[in-house]
Formats: sequence, C-alpha cells, structure tokens
Amino acid sequence: MRLSNATLAGLADNVRRPTYDRAKLSPGIVHIGLGNFHRAHQSWYLHRLMDEGLAHDWAIVGAGVRPYDAAQREKLKAQDYLTTLIELDPSGTSAEVVGSMIDYVEVVEGNGPLIACMAEPAIRIVALTVTEGGYYIDPATKSFDARHPDIVHDAAHPESPRTAFGAMVAALRLRRDRGVGPFTGQSCDNLQGNGAILRQTVVSLARLSDPALADWIEVHCTFPNSMVDCIVPATGPKELALARGFGIDDAAPVTHENFRQWVIEDAFCQGRPPWDKVGAQFSDDVHGYEMQKIRILNAGHQCFANVAEIMDIGVVSDIMRHPTIRAFFRKVETEEIVPLVVPVPGKTPLEYFELIEARFSNPAIVDTARRIAFDGSSRHPGMVIPTAREAVASGAPVAGLALVEAAWCRQCYGTRENGKVIEPNDPHWDELKAVATKAKDDPRAWLEMRQSYGDLADKPVFADAFDRWLRMIWAEGVEAAMKAYLAA
Repeated sequence: MRLSNATLAGLADNVRRPTYDRAKLSPGIVHIGLGNFHRAHQSWYLHRLMDEGLAHDWAIVGAGVRPYDAAQREKLKAQDYLTTLIELDPSGTSAEVVGSMIDYVEVVEGNGPLIACMAEPAIRIVALTVTEGGYYIDPATKSFDARHPDIVHDAAHPESPRTAFGAMVAALRLRRDRGVGPFTGQSCDNLQGNGAILRQTVVSLARLSDPALADWIEVHCTFPNSMVDCIVPATGPKELALARGFGIDDAAPVTHENFRQWVIEDAFCQGRPPWDKVGAQFSDDVHGYEMQKIRILNAGHQCFANVAEIMDIGVVSDIMRHPTIRAFFRKVETEEIVPLVVPVPGKTPLEYFELIEARFSNPAIVDTARRIAFDGSSRHPGMVIPTAREAVASGAPVAGLALVEAAWCRQCYGTRENGKVIEPNDPHWDELKAVATKAKDDPRAWLEMRQSYGDLADKPVFADAFDRWLRMIWAEGVEAAMKAYLAA
C-alpha cells in the first residue's frame, strides 16, 4: 500500500500510525537537512507529543539547500511527508508511521522560498542536521572559516545565499525589518557545543555583510546546545523491503535502534514544544552529556571503523563479533577513554560504555564501517584527539589511541589488506590519501597535519607510539598490531 494520508487508516494493525488529525497541524519549525537521523529522532519526539494532543502548532516544514535535496523532497511530497520508522530490536522489528512533518520547501538556487518560509511569524525554531563538518569551521583554529567559497559568496550576495546559514541570516534580516522578532537556531548535529557553533557561524556570516544585523542576532536569538543519540543506518534495498514486509510502500523509510537520547539546553527565545513529556531531557549540563557521548560512543566508532575498513569487515555487528577487534575496542575504551570522562547523572562512564557496547552489537542494525568512518577529518580531531591530548598532558595511557590514529592513516591510503580499493570517504580524501602515501615510509608525516593533531606531533609518548604502530601495520597487518597492543 502506497504510504499517504489517504492510506493511513488501511495500514496493518501492527503498524502504529498518527492518532492526531494531520490536517489541523500548523507549522512552527523549519528543519534543514531531512536525512534519516532527523526523521528517526527529532521528528519522532514531536510526533509522539502530537499523539498526546500537544504541540499541534509546532509541525515541521522540511528544507534543504543543495540540489540533491530536491530528490528527497519529491519522495516525501509524494507520500504526504509521512515516514515509516522501523525499530530494529534484537527481539523483533516494529513499525510506526510518523506524521509531524507537513511540508517541504521547494529547493531552488538562491534559496528564496526557504528564506520566505523562515521569515514567517509562525516559525519559531529553525533546526538543522547538516553533519559535523557542515558548519564552516577552520579545522586549524576551530573558528569561523570566512575564506570558504560558499561563505565568500553569501557575504557578497546575502539576498541569494548558497548555504543554510546564509538563508537563516537573510530570513532574520526580514524578520527584524518587519518587526516579527527572532527565532531560535537549533543545531541537532553531533558536535560539542553545537548551539554555540551554530551561533558562531550565523553571527559571523551576518557580520560580513551587515554588522548591525549581527548585533541584533546576538542580542535576540538563542542557540541552545543539545546532545543527540540514536543509531540510524542508511536506507537501501533491505530497508525498503522491511517496509514492504509491513505492507507499506514507502520510498524513504528509516530504520533505527531501540534507543534514543536527547538532552537540550532550555534556551528558546520564542517558546518550544514540551519534548520532555515524551522522553527528552532539559539540562544545564548538556556539555557533560555530550562529552560522555562524543568521547565514548563517537570516538568508540572510530576505534574500530578504520580497522574494519582495512580488514574488509563491513557491518558493525559483525565487527563486534570479531574477537580481536572487540577486545581492542574494549581495552582502548576502558583503559584510555572512560577514565578521562567526567560522570553525569544517570550512568557512570563505564556503565555508559557497556550500554553502547551492547548497542553496537545489535545484529538487527545493519550499520556499516564505511558510514561511521565517513569524514574522519572532522571526526578524529573532534572525537578522538582531544582525549589523546588530555591523556598525554596527565600522563595517562595513550598507546591504544595512537593505534586508532595509525589505523585511520592506513585506511586513508585507499586500499584494504586484501587489495580492494577503499572508495573516497572524506571531503578531503585526496589530501588525506597523499599524506597517507607519504606516511607509509615516513609515519610522522601524518602527524604533521597540524590542523588535526596540533602539538601532539611534538609529544614523544604519542608520536613514537604512532610511528611504531603504523610501521607494524604496514609490515605485519593491522590485526597483528592490535594483538601486540592487547598483549602489552
């Protein structure tokens, strides 16, 4: 049955569907970046609120700023912006149709329709999931990258911007000039201090073309920090077939694990839905929660993703069944990462690690090493290297983290140990591959990427270990290196 408003009532009894009248919903949120994660996470929380008879004036209008977003818009428009969520629990699967999204802005060059939509008084939150690397941050300085060609364009053409942030600035200019007031900018990306980073990007871009507007945004807009968590694999033929197994013809279904977490700073200048009534958590210590997640879960991904790519093991649950990789992952986490994580209410760092180890082992989730290894040039500096730097400063063990980085270098060489090619998997792939090729004979060349490693290249305890591991990986293989680490 083709998914649509008209067919909702005819869905199978084992499919949960909206209990609210979607025709009576009105928009309150524009969400830029309608990927799988948003539809399994933020959209679901709002949908469950609507099922409780709440937040019916906070419906989502989807948006995108790149040409490829137009294809997603057409898929979702054809099914009245409904999404089938399929929960993959080891004990079985279940399906739910989410209806909290009611429109999707037309994707056009210059982003005029998006700007107009965000300038509407009803829109009180503009949220984004644009990936960790999408905020125009200079990797060397961690500051706003005003030299990026997209930013240069938006500063010169503020009425017809290329970027989501340029569109936000243009909409805020209209809102200020019309007396509509500000909106909250809400990053839902996996970044430490994501709200602060979004504020930096929006305000800095505005300042390039309209300093007075930048001042107005700083005073009136809010940018709450948040921590988001849910494993959401990419959609392919298997996921489409899973939806059909529930009798649903959905062009863009989403699978996800049976776990979600959303911790949010309560800073919304124009109000917000009561997400806490359906499981989200408002906290003044978002930083603590995000630090725990980024250091343990996200860095944990990098502990085995590159190793698995080199060894040609594609699925995360299969990786976790590999005895050497599992033991390596556990030792790095429990001896080098977890001891440096500050506890937050709810779970100790070790308990949190044990939770994510079980989540990674879920055989129903077909997540891939390639997906979690994507954009290592953002993920390693943001998720792994800060712990290595703290370990070096405090005299804590760091050999395992050095091996994690050596495996990233080896993976960026572009071939697996069985000779298969690793296709480009990073926005800076060509640069990384060139440095990895040089590092095959001169390992320290990799650490000279100061934008990632800073002064770690000058710290013998880390640099010597990295040098040793990379040479061993090339001479004996990555599994031999992991076994040597485990035996130490």
